[in-house]
Amino acid sequence: MGRLVLIRHGESEGNREQAFTRTPDVPLTEDGRSQVRAAADAIAVLYRPSRIVSSPFARARETAAILAERLGVPVVVEPDLRERSYGELAGQPYAAARACADYDPETYWLWCPPGGGETLVEVAARAGAVLDRIAAEAGGDDVVVVSHGAVMMALWRHVTGDWRTGKVSRNAGIVVVEHRDGVYVSARDGDDA
Repeated sequence: MGRLVLIRHGESEGNREQAFTRTPDVPLTEDGRSQVRAAADAIAVLYRPSRIVSSPFARARETAAILAERLGVPVVVEPDLRERSYGELAGQPYAAARACADYDPETYWLWCPPGGGETLVEVAARAGAVLDRIAAEAGGDDVVVVSHGAVMMALWRHVTGDWRTGKVSRNAGIVVVEHRDGVYVSARDGDDA
């Protein structure tokens, strides 16, 4: 049985400001780096990853670099693990999403941010294809996958078939997906391990 250790990047400047990140180049905060170092220590005890696959955004790549230094494994960047596009809401406070007239919390996964944003269904399709490929290539190995809050929510849906209403992984939060020969067997919060 292989395990995919999904981890959200550590706290970024955008998370600290509670705003949708304006650019992919926003770094981690010092608190975010500390969160990732703690997660790396936990991963080193519980798992034996053979590699790390990361979103191309700076906060994810910085998270992956901290993990790689502690775990001694290579990092591969995967463009389709990038964060959801929030379109015109980039740089706006998180509350701006709920203020949109067409936002419905009962079907939040179908909502598309104005001006070129993506629905969570679209994120699940692109990031899910990446996860499927990682699982198929991993065999029985553990692989760490570094991404973002919306991507983690979409991947949970991809693996379990269920949207986690209102549940976004905390910064440096972990979800563990077990698979056998690329077929998903289970998913659970790794923070409870």
